Amino acid sequence: MANNEYKFCPRCGQLLNPEERFGKLRPVCPACGWIHFVDPKVAAAVLVVRDGHVLLVRRVNEPYRGLWTLPAGFVNGGENPAQAAERECLEETGLSVRVRRVYDIVSGREHPRGADFVIVYWADVIGGEMRAEDDADAVEWFDKDHLPPLAFLATKKVLQSFYD
Repeated sequence: MANNEYKFCPRCGQLLNPEERFGKLRPVCPACGWIHFVDPKVAAAVLVVRDGHVLLVRRVNEPYRGLWTLPAGFVNGGENPAQAAERECLEETGLSVRVRRVYDIVSGREHPRGADFVIVYWADVIGGEMRAEDDADAVEWFDKDHLPPLAFLATKKVLQSFYD
């Protein structure tokens, strides 16, 4: 089965069976016909640049603990992704930002708990005091010649395209 999230039907409690549906093996309820479709996980990030330096945070959690990434996090159900990006930046860096526009959308889940899509926004600092918080233990500005070890392919892709 493509996803082991459900073993029993959330509607009627029947044991689910793997069946070919819509081109994939999916959990299907033999009693009521419910089919489990895996919803993609979406993250939002900000690309904040000041005088050619990019704002990065160092991760305190696995995966990639101790490596650096753009301020980012998951979009909550019903949340505007741009507002999620602003919220995550504030939570991780202490800086309030305003999203200007979408910079890029990067697809591809890198690890089992990761996002399927990362929406990266250009953003400007509008206030706050820089300090590492939440799931970051450091926040710093880096220039292209002194980038630290980076955590995610999405971060690497965005920074490569920005600096090229």
